[in-house]
Amino acid sequence: MNNRIKGIHHITAIAGNAKKNFDFYTRVLGLRMVKKTVNFDDPHTYHFYYGDKVGTPGTILTFFPWEGIQTGRKGARQVTEIGYSVPEGSLDFWVKRLDENNVIYNKPSVKFGEEYVSFLDPDGLKFELTVPKQPDTREPWTTNEVSAENATRGFHHITITSNKMDATAKVLTDVFGYKLLEQDVNRYRFVTDAVENAAIVDIVEIPAEIAGHVAGGSVHHVAFRVENEEVLMQYREKIMNMGLNITEKIDRNYFYSLYFREPGGVLFEIATDNPGFSVDEPVEELGNGLKLPAQYEAYRDEIEQSLPKLA
Repeated sequence: MNNRIKGIHHITAIAGNAKKNFDFYTRVLGLRMVKKTVNFDDPHTYHFYYGDKVGTPGTILTFFPWEGIQTGRKGARQVTEIGYSVPEGSLDFWVKRLDENNVIYNKPSVKFGEEYVSFLDPDGLKFELTVPKQPDTREPWTTNEVSAENATRGFHHITITSNKMDATAKVLTDVFGYKLLEQDVNRYRFVTDAVENAAIVDIVEIPAEIAGHVAGGSVHHVAFRVENEEVLMQYREKIMNMGLNITEKIDRNYFYSLYFREPGGVLFEIATDNPGFSVDEPVEELGNGLKLPAQYEAYRDEIEQSLPKLA
């Protein structure tokens, strides 16, 4: 079991205004700011990590907020929806909360026997709040406005939109160990039993859909979870044996990563559980200070002055 893909590790998306992003996810959705750092390739841009108390894999949503970026276009070859798990009986609370905060949303609906509400974040990124068939027992992060009886538990699923799903499905099943659970018209639900939560990938197959454009309000990549670096490198070999290009191991300070583009066009990452987000600040203080990669620490004053203010 320890050498398997353990569902979703994190999801990284692109935003516009940093303050709007920060306010929406910490206040409206009630997530914890787990880590406030910068883009490793663009240190004058934030990299925000939101999640539960400790940033448990399967709860981590990250953003690159690029001020003034154009809005992306949803389409094929993309992750087009992010699903969060919420408790039974909480959708009335969320509908009211979304309405009070002028969030665009749809009325509750049902998919694969599970009730959900879909909505758009300030940049147009699509989310779903899903009440899972099996209660999600993960301990939530709570705020004064979002209590434990309503709070999100972490990821429920992602949705990939594809022109032709076969090659993507082959990566999920033959490499990642997922199995096709059920189908509803052109939506196919794949699951792994290696983990209880954050275990679902839906593929929606639309042959005529034009390719999306990744920009503001788009998912940049989705990361799948492994226990440690040894397992990470085992998957590197498996992916290379499929004839796919994959990066060398990259140290992201809080996890180690590999990146490859699956045949359907979505950027996949495989990321380790170790070392975690408390490696450079105590759990009680996560997200309070700006944490910089070592190569940028000498430029801290300049970087801090260039970053948008959040308060």
